[in-house]
Amino acid sequence: MKKVIAAMNMTLDGFCDHTAGIPDEAIHRHYAQLLDDAGVALYGRITYQLMEYWRPIVKHPTGDPFTDEFAVAIDRIPKIVFSRTLKSVDWETASLADREPEAVVSALKQSGNGDGRDILVCSPGLIVALTQLHLIDEYQICIHPVVAGSGLPLFKNIHEKIMLRLLKTKTFDFGGVILYYEPVATRG
Repeated sequence: MKKVIAAMNMTLDGFCDHTAGIPDEAIHRHYAQLLDDAGVALYGRITYQLMEYWRPIVKHPTGDPFTDEFAVAIDRIPKIVFSRTLKSVDWETASLADREPEAVVSALKQSGNGDGRDILVCSPGLIVALTQLHLIDEYQICIHPVVAGSGLPLFKNIHEKIMLRLLKTKTFDFGGVILYYEPVATRG
């Protein structure tokens, strides 16, 4: 069965801020590969609109191979956008969700297309919503060696204790570390 993977960059003090991270070659390569390996990426409106930054780079590459490869990967992956305010999306590989996150994720996990490719969750609010519904199978949190001081906390509005098991880590020369966790089943 496909896994639902929450993938997010965050600062050492726990904030999600794409401008605070360190955008080096290795991190772009890592996320391009993650996108290439997945079957779909789920976004909330705000993160989706931030990702639209990459669209022009596909047609007008920067010349930096890692940036350009990431742009191609983000362009290529099917994207489902959850929004109460957007009426349409014009990115060819994007569509608006027609149901609530729980129903969409359940349908994606059970879909019989046979490719077995994972489902990426790439927005803080959506990660929280699916965490509350116990639908995240794996967290891949990249901690950047930056203290932002303020911003959007990744696990805002989580009010229950959630135990996680460390599966592995991946370190980068710039000092970032990806922590791979899975939820630990608890007894009721």
